[in-house]
Amino acid sequence: MPLISRRHAIAAVAAATLAGSAFAQQTYTLRLHQFLPGQAPVPARAIAPWAKKVEAESGGRIKVQIFNAMQMGGTPPQLFDQARDGVADITWTVLGYTPGRFNKAEVFELPFMSGKAEASSRAFQEYVEKFAADEFKDVKLLAVHTHGPGLFHTKTPVVGLESLRGMKIRGGSRVINNMLLKLGATPVGMPVPAVTDALSKGTIDGTTIPWEVTPSLKVTELVKNHTTFAGATGLYTQTFAFSMNRGAYDKLPADLKKVIDDNSGVETAALFGRAMDEGDKMGREIAEKAKNNIVALDIAETQRWRRTAGAVEADWITEMKGKNIDGAKLVSEARSLISRHSK
Repeated sequence: MPLISRRHAIAAVAAATLAGSAFAQQTYTLRLHQFLPGQAPVPARAIAPWAKKVEAESGGRIKVQIFNAMQMGGTPPQLFDQARDGVADITWTVLGYTPGRFNKAEVFELPFMSGKAEASSRAFQEYVEKFAADEFKDVKLLAVHTHGPGLFHTKTPVVGLESLRGMKIRGGSRVINNMLLKLGATPVGMPVPAVTDALSKGTIDGTTIPWEVTPSLKVTELVKNHTTFAGATGLYTQTFAFSMNRGAYDKLPADLKKVIDDNSGVETAALFGRAMDEGDKMGREIAEKAKNNIVALDIAETQRWRRTAGAVEADWITEMKGKNIDGAKLVSEARSLISRHSK
């Protein structure tokens, strides 16, 4: 080989080596956007630890930049599309904020469907992977999860079914709003960050949220009554998605895609569920220390609520039938998965 050609070959190899080395050391910044203050249980106990774990397992080649409380702009109902469209690289949001979009996922919102968040989140993740993956095809789905048992937080006590009637109650999804209507309340739909202002101004008389988020929203200061239900399941739950922009995922090299994959799925769903369960304990303790009135409805009264709210499930199954979705089968599958993961 002539000397010049040999030099060119050596230079080409060196350049390729340097390029490969530079590529291997390239860092990728992922912008993560969500709707709650950073000190709330899920941002503090699930999102921040998830980000640190991803950064550590990537050897620092992935950086996760967290934007709390809608700092990147927009509204909570826009968060899923922000991940889809690349406005943010990763988002965490409530599925019920975009009604009619996640039809099959709604089954977990039905009255008295689920209880503890970790178990129901594992069940929900498995359910979505088996029966509702098509509803998330526009994003790289990292995890879905639920919150814990749903209850009421009200200005005047809810001591039975009759005392709810006529109250203006915030609902977080169309399924929950339909349930409130069936129970005799006047549903007022709004994302959870709006609850504090609505309670302060008297726009609503109470709200449906889990204990977990009450400290962040100052709910135990604004209302003094909380109503819980007998049994292992709550009156309702809401569902959440932790989603990544497909383009942001696709541009990662294979080893970094594996880091994301390793931090997706059922264990990530469980991480978020545990944060919810831990938050529920803390939220209730704050209400107890404040000497708020915690009403525990007994089994007989809870059964009355079950019977009245049962019409919501029938409505949902009928509606799904009109969309060529076997709602009854999905209800059965969801309950079976929740039961299995709760053991």
